[in-house]
Amino acid sequence: MPTLVVAGHGMVAHRLVEAVRAEDSAGEWRVVVLGEEPRPAYDRVALTSYVETWDPAALALPGAEYEGDDLVELRLGDAVSSVDRERRVVVTESGFEQRYDALVLATGSRPFVPPVPGHDLPGCFVYRTIEDLDAIRVAAGRPGRGRRSAVVIGGGLLGLEAAKALRDMGLSPHVVEMAPRLMPLQIDDGGGGLLRRLIAALDVTVHTGTSTDAIEVDGERLLAKLGNGTELDVDLVVFSAGVRPRDDLARSSGLELGPRGGVLVDSSCRTSDPRVYAIGECAAVEGRVYGIVAPGYAMAEVVAAGLTGGSAEFPEPDTSTKLKLMGVDVASFGDAHAATEGSLEVVFNDAVAGSYKKLVISDDSKTLLGGVLVGDASDYNTLRTLVGRALPGEPGAILAPAGGGGGVGVDALPDQAQICSCNGVSKGDITTAIHEQGCDSVPKVKACTRAGTTCGSCVPLLAKLLTSCGVEQSKALCEHFTQSRAELFTIVQATRIVTFSEVIARYGKGDGCAICKPAVASILATLGNGHILGGEQATLQDTNDKYLANLQRNGTYSVVPRIPGGEITPEKLMVLARVALDFGLYTKITGGQRIDLFGATVDQLPLIWRQLVDAGFESGHAYGKALRTVKSCVGSTWCRYGVQDSVGLAIELELRYRGLRSPHKIKSGVSGCARECAEARSKDFGIIATEQGWNLYVGGNGGLTPRHAELLVSDVDTGTLIRTIDRFLMFYVRTADRLQRTAPWIEELDGGLDHLRAVIVDDSLGICEDLDAAMAKHVGDYADEWRGVLEDPQKLARFSSFVNAPGTPDPTISFRTEREQKVPVLLGIPEVAVR
Repeated sequence: MPTLVVAGHGMVAHRLVEAVRAEDSAGEWRVVVLGEEPRPAYDRVALTSYVETWDPAALALPGAEYEGDDLVELRLGDAVSSVDRERRVVVTESGFEQRYDALVLATGSRPFVPPVPGHDLPGCFVYRTIEDLDAIRVAAGRPGRGRRSAVVIGGGLLGLEAAKALRDMGLSPHVVEMAPRLMPLQIDDGGGGLLRRLIAALDVTVHTGTSTDAIEVDGERLLAKLGNGTELDVDLVVFSAGVRPRDDLARSSGLELGPRGGVLVDSSCRTSDPRVYAIGECAAVEGRVYGIVAPGYAMAEVVAAGLTGGSAEFPEPDTSTKLKLMGVDVASFGDAHAATEGSLEVVFNDAVAGSYKKLVISDDSKTLLGGVLVGDASDYNTLRTLVGRALPGEPGAILAPAGGGGGVGVDALPDQAQICSCNGVSKGDITTAIHEQGCDSVPKVKACTRAGTTCGSCVPLLAKLLTSCGVEQSKALCEHFTQSRAELFTIVQATRIVTFSEVIARYGKGDGCAICKPAVASILATLGNGHILGGEQATLQDTNDKYLANLQRNGTYSVVPRIPGGEITPEKLMVLARVALDFGLYTKITGGQRIDLFGATVDQLPLIWRQLVDAGFESGHAYGKALRTVKSCVGSTWCRYGVQDSVGLAIELELRYRGLRSPHKIKSGVSGCARECAEARSKDFGIIATEQGWNLYVGGNGGLTPRHAELLVSDVDTGTLIRTIDRFLMFYVRTADRLQRTAPWIEELDGGLDHLRAVIVDDSLGICEDLDAAMAKHVGDYADEWRGVLEDPQKLARFSSFVNAPGTPDPTISFRTEREQKVPVLLGIPEVAVR
């Protein structure tokens, strides 16, 4: 069996392995991957987001470990050091030798560090890998006087990403760029001017049109001397001045190189040795090196086709770029700098609104050649796909806000238009998947075509294409209701119906099901229709809500009392310990700063609640689709970096929103500074303290597709913050679908985050007064659900293991001891060995 050796294991190398294994249906190739880094391929494009979680797993690429694939061998932490082309053998740094029948060089690029005197001093870093960020984090966390600062050498894409990371670590960053504007390769002077103003407003000091002449030691700090005479006294320096292809293996083994570096390859990505290929940032395709991921993916597909009996040539790559830098949209596509002879520029610059748009068109004003968008990149997806094609309208009308996009929509795009540049998926590919393969939803289109699975910027277009193709995406809650959850909420609110029976009799059909009953029960609870176990509502609840506790896999329940903000007195800690001892419960501190008590039987629940309620505890709603926790760090009360009282705010918010029933569970966090110890940006709504007030982020969720929250408002006072959160939650509760977390809800809003901001901040729909009133009613009507059971004999009667023999233990439950605690076991189910 022939062996394919892949030198390197980054995003492009992983794509190559995936493509080879997908095309090699007969299993003719054995693949050996030799990676330099100690971990499998990860999403380097999203490297800056690592600062938000400090969890490498959040960047991991699906399937990059190739578990269960006997034809792929992955060797990490052992880079290829030399290639013997005569023997067809590669040698790694550890001395490991591997013979190959085909070799693919996917070694990527290395950061370019200008030969500035002092560039190698302690405190100087590069910005390229997870290890680089870990090292910067250690340096940023060292004690210092006042707020620490840093300078980033390089104001391009990577430089601004580095500045964002530094700011998120709590430092005050400077950015130094030799060119007269930021991001000189992607945007023009007009866009660069606006970008500089928007970035500077976010606590980043920008220095353009100047070089860095020297870096010197200044006591315990560093002094960066700029060419214009400015001296920056900083704690650390980060070089992010571009990259250079890693062509060392090619150079040492005698392969031809490109005129400006890189491994020279032809259109099939083959080097001067027919058995050796090169892909990604180390390759110079017919002399040109590409520093973005989409062309690298295209190279991987070309090589995979050639190795598995097909043929393909490297297409003209799409070098368009769209990103969000510190909350600022920036995009460029096609001939952004109007280099085409005779080309014309049409510019719309609204400095007040913070929006800059430019289209580059042909001299006859009919063909779109490229463009730049800063501040508002909502038209990027459709405009990018029209590059090289006829404009569907007047250029000025397309750019002007009143034009609403000038009629540029998916219907105007030809089948050849590329919708997903990362994976090379055209409009025709997607419409074929919709019409011929039955893809009637965005997830199905993504699974079938891979569109939207890398950077995700094209996902809104996928939904529009479904609609354009006549696919009616049903909003029905279930077979018993043709209405969506949001529509049912409006109906119940308007009619003031208080029972499920009346709702289904008037607006549905049948008897209801496990989908609509809990959904309507949640709506009724949100609108304040009494205790959730009162009357008919008790029969509508999910398993957990029926007993106000979480059912575990062994038939017992867990009890989670609320501990607002994670703050608890020693006396209350002793109560929890006493309850756990009295009832033999397994105890665990949760990730939401609470204590979970496991192993309670149904009949024990009221007895446990009685002790807890008498001690001042209440339900933590761990069982319900409601607010769970508001996590916090210790903030300015204890932490030397804290700038606001995060604990106090977390407690206030948790007590304000406790018991709010919603389409799905809601989690929050409050961080007392930009170091983000409460992990606020992974929450449905998260707050990060600033020296001026608070930044509010919304739409962060876990699940199958983890997503970080986005900035909604910044530097607001506490009153404005709470009012905005009130409206956010109430608007979500009213309009989201059943079991829809806040992240997909925002993504599916027409206009996304901008629309949400317009509704709840600018009151564009005129409903803010109503939202405020609804939240005020919820706060005023709140009552503890545990106490409500304890005070009602009828509700208490539900909590019995056996109706005919109350107090009789459940004979199906037994216990074993594990790590000095009792763990319940359900009889009849084999125990799983625990090491």
